[in-house]
Amino acid sequence: MPTRKTSGKGKVSQRHPHDSGSSGKAAATKWIIVTGGVVSGLGKGTAAASVGKLLSHNFKIVPIKCDGYLNVDPGTMNPFEHGEVFVLEDGGEVDMDFGHYERFLNINCKKDWNLTTGKIFESIIKKERQGLFLGKTVQVIPHITNEIKAKWIEIARSEKADVVLIEIGGTIGDIENSWFIEAARQLKKEVGHENILYIHLSYVPFVKSIGQQKTKPAQRDVETLRSLGILPDIIIGRSEEHLSKESKQKISLFCDVPEEAVISGKDIETIYEVPIMFEEQGMLSLLAKHFRFSPVKDLTEWRRLISNIKAPKYRVKVVICGKYTALNDSYASLIEAIRHAGANLNCGVDITFIETTDIEDGKVTVDSALHSMDAIIVPIGFGARGVEGKIAAIRYAREKNVPFLGLCFGLQLAVIEFARNICGLKDANTTEVNPKTSHPVVMILPEQKKVKELGGTMRLGAETAQLRKGTIVANLYKSNIAVERHRHRYEVNPKYHSVLERHGMAISGTSRNGKLVEFIELPQSAHPYFTATQAHPEYKSRLEKPSPLYYGLIKAAVERKYRVKV
Repeated sequence: MPTRKTSGKGKVSQRHPHDSGSSGKAAATKWIIVTGGVVSGLGKGTAAASVGKLLSHNFKIVPIKCDGYLNVDPGTMNPFEHGEVFVLEDGGEVDMDFGHYERFLNINCKKDWNLTTGKIFESIIKKERQGLFLGKTVQVIPHITNEIKAKWIEIARSEKADVVLIEIGGTIGDIENSWFIEAARQLKKEVGHENILYIHLSYVPFVKSIGQQKTKPAQRDVETLRSLGILPDIIIGRSEEHLSKESKQKISLFCDVPEEAVISGKDIETIYEVPIMFEEQGMLSLLAKHFRFSPVKDLTEWRRLISNIKAPKYRVKVVICGKYTALNDSYASLIEAIRHAGANLNCGVDITFIETTDIEDGKVTVDSALHSMDAIIVPIGFGARGVEGKIAAIRYAREKNVPFLGLCFGLQLAVIEFARNICGLKDANTTEVNPKTSHPVVMILPEQKKVKELGGTMRLGAETAQLRKGTIVANLYKSNIAVERHRHRYEVNPKYHSVLERHGMAISGTSRNGKLVEFIELPQSAHPYFTATQAHPEYKSRLEKPSPLYYGLIKAAVERKYRVKV
């Protein structure tokens, strides 16, 4: 496998991965297929990203996620249904596992790398309507599977990938991922057995009543996978603790893999430990042996930051005031961005969730919910439910001088709170919540008014903001511009910009044409840290390069609590 690094790192004697040869296939690109079984939610995305992390010092990795649902993308799904919708630089609304890929591999993914059954079926039906199948009966095999393989191979070619890492969503035996599994089986014939490796993640429960790990679910699971024609090369056993010697031996014997290829995937404190856990068990050596390359290992900085997470010098409490708090995956990137900032400041962060409908309904008071918190975040959201509870939380942060960060809808509500209680516009609101408000300080984007299809039609992807010199935001970004990702339809009404600024709110960042508000803040003379952005900076945060706004929030929280400069 060729290397993209300096001489001597990861070299082998093979054709370039994008030389097609006589078969016309991307024969020498290396392929890793990650599947899962027994139950969903075991962490295939983290496992796949961790494998990619181990290889990222050697090669260019391109991750692909295959999801069985019929939605073209997850953009219209409720976060309770599917977890967070992750937004890419190119505006793609994709599966939340792409957050893991970007954070672990330090890359910007593309929307074409998320293949759903909806996308595949849509493509096939269009081709059938155009007569491209020459009158043949269109079937799952070969037409659906050929379409999947063609998309995989085209991505490998166009991205000049050394390694394509494919995660197949769902569990083995699901009907809705069966075409992806079959395509993965067929791919071995296309690229050659020496160029493909299958990793399967399975569940090994611990039965407390007898004090023993049970491998039977994994055995049956792998039996199903093998019956579908895929023989795993590496099996990762998800369990509460490390797999026992006996468990490894049983899985090795009954699943027909070497014992050293049975890897423990135990529960851990932070997901960023997973690459290290895999490396310590020889995962990289297994990959190097299979693909015949000399591995480069470099997780020094990664280990340092994990050490800061596990044994921090400082500790603060951060509350997320939202309305999807019953499912933490609804705010996955936000949570990780907080952790990134904490790791880089040697600060542990205890994250609490407040359901703002409880504040709104009077089940809890703002003071009782927030009085012990060191920082307050009001995140993304849609619709009227919980809005007044969020506004109450923002007012508390502003009046009590608690470091505050508003995100997207959080910026809009911060403007509404300020307009009501400082500017004297008592009826101020967003037209999303009250279309008849006499002070529509937040309103729908003009180009969005005629939009009828909801999927993929918001203001999406990377946008460049012009930052005002000398502001908190400009100092944090160390630049007069910031490029962050967006996902919204509503904006601060330009008619109220001057009113807000006249009463002390700084519009610290705007779109290049000055019409759209991208960042707001209160001056540090009035508040230790009160900022908000229309963007979603959490999507670009990395463990080794935290989001500036989150870094600023945690820094302010530490300084306020400990009375120190960090």
